[in-house]
Amino acid sequence: MTVNRYQIESCQHTFSKRYSHFIRRTPLWKLPGGALGVDCAEVWLKLEHLQTGGSFKARGMLNRLLSNPIPPSGVIVASGGNAGIATAAAAKELGVPCEVFVPEISSPAKRARLAALGARVMVGGAAYADALRACLARQQETGALLTHAYDQPEVLVGAGTMALEIEQQGGLPDSVLVSVGGGGLIGGVANWFGHRSRVVALEPELAPSLFRARQAGRPVDVEVGGIAADSLGARRIGSLAWDVTQAQVRDALLLSDESIRTAQLWLWQELKLAVEPAAALPLAALHSRRYVPRADETVCLIICGANVDPASLN
Repeated sequence: MTVNRYQIESCQHTFSKRYSHFIRRTPLWKLPGGALGVDCAEVWLKLEHLQTGGSFKARGMLNRLLSNPIPPSGVIVASGGNAGIATAAAAKELGVPCEVFVPEISSPAKRARLAALGARVMVGGAAYADALRACLARQQETGALLTHAYDQPEVLVGAGTMALEIEQQGGLPDSVLVSVGGGGLIGGVANWFGHRSRVVALEPELAPSLFRARQAGRPVDVEVGGIAADSLGARRIGSLAWDVTQAQVRDALLLSDESIRTAQLWLWQELKLAVEPAAALPLAALHSRRYVPRADETVCLIICGANVDPASLN
């Protein structure tokens, strides 16, 4: 199933008419490039870390649940944390049970948030791929509705509403810098913007699922680790994201853990934005000059998640 702009517009209409209390219209903060130490006209920060559940994932997970009948056993998902939190929040909103399989690398802060939302939390192996296998086996037993962290059309459509929102708030940016794990976010963003804006894919050097797929000419399994593995630790790029990024995304760049951590701390120390490492990749790309904008360019950074232990920012 392909994703198109009409589906994204229809999803946003449903959110605004029935679930505006749940899906927030997050701010778009416009700053001169110099305020972030970048030689460009403007930098826009889409503050999606202020979304319900602390990440953009709420959009796709709620859309998945609204688009399908939910059995008495409820919903089930495997997640490094954010997709699970979003699914649990959406399930609580709709009054249905939720079971979440997390890998051992998931942070204690994210597990605590899942429990607070009423989800049943299960640890399913060392990495996300292991948790997914355990989740799929459990789903066969219970018949619960499976919500995938990134590789379902409804998930991409929901993420695309964030890109539509950016255009409504500010018009078309020249470029949009997007963190990539399994590809749900960039799949939605690229489906909305197409070639009207330059969409740039960013991954940690230690979790390069899209980068390695491009080298191989197809999605392949990769080893994952590093500072952002709990959010961007998919071993293989999603098939839907692979298709859309092949058509719509020219640039796939890698960033060091050091640059990501430096950008994360900069966002906190200079702008008082408490975000997780995955949300810092766009700024890291600018500060490390992995992405160098034109002097007249407007660059949009997707600040995608806030599920971080505040103590880690000291």
